Amino acid sequence: MNPPCGRCNKPVYPTEKINCLDKYWHKGCFSCEVCKMALSMTTYKGFEKKPYCSMHYPKTSFTIVADTPENLRLKQQSMLNSQALYKEDFEKNKGKGFSVVVDTPEMQRLKKTQDQISNIKYHEDFEKSRIRSDAPPPENRQDYEEQPSNPERFSQPPVGQTCPAAVAPPSGGKRYQAVYSYTAADADEVSLQEGDLILNVEQIDEGWMFGCNQRTGQRGMLPANYVRPV
Repeated sequence: MNPPCGRCNKPVYPTEKINCLDKYWHKGCFSCEVCKMALSMTTYKGFEKKPYCSMHYPKTSFTIVADTPENLRLKQQSMLNSQALYKEDFEKNKGKGFSVVVDTPEMQRLKKTQDQISNIKYHEDFEKSRIRSDAPPPENRQDYEEQPSNPERFSQPPVGQTCPAAVAPPSGGKRYQAVYSYTAADADEVSLQEGDLILNVEQIDEGWMFGCNQRTGQRGMLPANYVRPV
């Protein structure tokens, strides 16, 4: 028994049968539902088991939901429920999202190295700031340079040159010992290390002295608050 055509409901014979969209069609009946243009298996587009051409293929449309008071209430309720669930999940998972770093020997070594670098940087910055705060004002240095010549002072080596460390200081020369390390900031200053012995010390003003470092043999200015009399 021959099946009926999907459009005219007449029997479809095998010589003219087209099997498409779960139906059987005559070749002449297989056309667009709108413009009746003849279609083939490569040119048709099916919608709800009916053939259409590409021009008249139905476009899907979206339903617009009006913002009625009931819809607005449901929307607000959904937002509140979402926030409540988010807070509940956050409280449950709080503290679980952090990865625990194993305190391995390698991690301990890196931590120790970082601490040492931080300490060195801190001490360098501290020494620089202390040098700047202890340096005498420019007028004090100018007053020192303009002081009358002292025969005893110029009988010793000039600033920056070495003095013989083996020669004992005169009986009237003052001796001081460094209690802190100090790095010279200018060419007319001497560097100190804790415990250095300073010979032939002369007071310039309240903040600075002039003397010879017995360890290095260098003569020059040094901060008074870095040394103590011996």
